[in-house]
Formats: sequence, structure tokens, C-alpha cells
Amino acid sequence: MKTILDEYSQINYRPGVEVSALPDGDVIVATGPLTSVSLTEKLQALIGDQADLYFYDALAPIIDAETIDRDKVFPASRWGKGQADDYLNCPLDEQQYRAFVAALRAAPCTPLHDFEQARYFEGCLPVEVLAERGDDTLAFGPMRPVGLEQGGSRPFAVVQLRCENREKTAYNLVGFQTKLTQAGQKSVFRMIPGLEQVKFLRFGAIHRNLYLNAPSVLNDTLGLLAQPRIKLAGQITGVEGYMESAAMGILAGLFMAAEKSDQSVDFPPPETALGALYAHVRGRLTTRQFEPMNIHFGLLPDTGLRGRKKRRQAAIERGLQAMNKWRPGSAKE
Repeated sequence: MKTILDEYSQINYRPGVEVSALPDGDVIVATGPLTSVSLTEKLQALIGDQADLYFYDALAPIIDAETIDRDKVFPASRWGKGQADDYLNCPLDEQQYRAFVAALRAAPCTPLHDFEQARYFEGCLPVEVLAERGDDTLAFGPMRPVGLEQGGSRPFAVVQLRCENREKTAYNLVGFQTKLTQAGQKSVFRMIPGLEQVKFLRFGAIHRNLYLNAPSVLNDTLGLLAQPRIKLAGQITGVEGYMESAAMGILAGLFMAAEKSDQSVDFPPPETALGALYAHVRGRLTTRQFEPMNIHFGLLPDTGLRGRKKRRQAAIERGLQAMNKWRPGSAKE
């Protein structure tokens, strides 16, 4: 570890330097959600594919699968397409739907910053903005029940939950990207049948965010496939949160230091939070379209235990053991 950190100290920090002016040596680029237009364009030129650079401004909540009331939901994919257990459905009758829409409209939202403008993509509007467009807008939008009949009858409205990981321990509220406050999300979304006692692994959010489609444009040591000497770090790699962004910066630095000292790179174990984030950035945890993610227990390999507290405690202990054994770099054989 000491050798790697010594090597890391040789990497120059150059604030404000743009891609066109980067030196010939190894470089780490760490920019957040407010990446400048000029830097964005230069990254785009390096990647060479418009489809691999995204502006992403909507996140739906992710919930703990074990806290869903399975007696009130039913598994089914719309029109019977795909694997039925990939989706759970929360049916609402008309009275429940009307009460939900009223509460959604009245719930508090997180205010925009002075430098932000309320510009949303039509395809990923906040659920509360959709609710303001009409009493039945949600019932004909993300809560439409068509193709989700239960026992031969169709609910008035349905909230779909989509599995977020291979172990099906976390579910996403489909179409429920939101700028409600966290307290507002807890209050309103727990009105949905089956979610009364649900635990949130990630709250929904709306914000400006630039990130790369990391699985297709980065190599295993977070270098650009087009120019491996340039490594990406922080939020732009497809993670959410300060801690997560710092974690990817630490990994990028350790990977570069190992390479510069001619050591073999040993990747963080997937049982650790650091390894789970890395696996997410490499696209190994889901077959769905890549999107930003913060750390939560749903990213960790399943422990096989039942009971939320037991499962989490086992995951923590397993992760600590794996972290204590991990070494970022080792001498090449």
C-alpha cells in the first residue's frame, strides 16, 4: 500500500485544465454534475459516439424488497412480456388513486438552486409534475393498468416495481422520478398498497447530471478505451453522492499508481461497498440500461439469509473481512 500511495503522490493535480490542454502523461479527470459545456464537448470528441454521453436528470426511488407487503402486490410483466417476477405490481382502486394524487400534489418539493431552471425532459417528468397536468394523467401514464389484469379484472391504477439487481433484493418505482423531499416521499409513497412499511434504499431525485455510459467507454482501471492514459473519477463515472464520488476517485488514483509502479492491479472485492460500486460502474450488476447509483445494500451480493437486520449485519461483517484482506496492487509474477 505504501508504494502505491508514494507513486500516487507523483500524479499532478491541475485544477481547471481542459482535455485539449492535458499533458501527455497520465491524467485523472474528475468533474461533477456541473461539468462545463466545453469540457463536455471535448469528452464527447474523445469518446466518438453521441450515444455514449448522457445528461441524466431523473432518479426514481429504490426500495428494500423484504419490506414490501407481498400479500398486497402481484408479480406480472405488462402483457406477459419478459419474466413475471422481474416486476411486482401494487394495485389501487379509484378511491386510493384519487387520495394518492391529492397527497402527491400537496407534498413538499426540494427547491431548485438559483442557478437551476425547471427544464425537464418530457420522457422523464417528475411524477408530481405529471399529477398537476390532470386528475387522470398518472392513470394513463406510469400508473396505467392496461396489460396488468389480476384474476381477470383490471385495477383502476397500478404502481409497478421493477427489480433493480440480480438477487431481487431491491426494487425501483417505475416512472416515479421525483423532486419531493425525502419526508414527502416517505409520506406519499407509503400510501401505495404494499408499500406502507417500505424502507428506502435510495430516494428519488431530480438534478442536472453529466455522466458517461461507463461500461461501454471505460476499461477495467477506469481509463477511457479511446485514450487509456485518461482516467475518469467521481460522479461522471456513474455514481451518486459525495462519498461514492470520492470512492471512485480513490480507486482511479490507486489503479493509476499501481500501473505507474508496474504492479498488478487487484480490484476491490464485490462484497465490499467499494467493490459493489466498482461492479456497478463496470455494468456487472444489472442487464438494464446503465444509470447513476449510490451505494446501498441492494448492490451487495445476497447473503442468503432472511430478515433485514440479519442480512445487513452479515453483509457488513463479510465486507469488513474482505476489505481487510484486499490489497490494491501487488508485484507482478
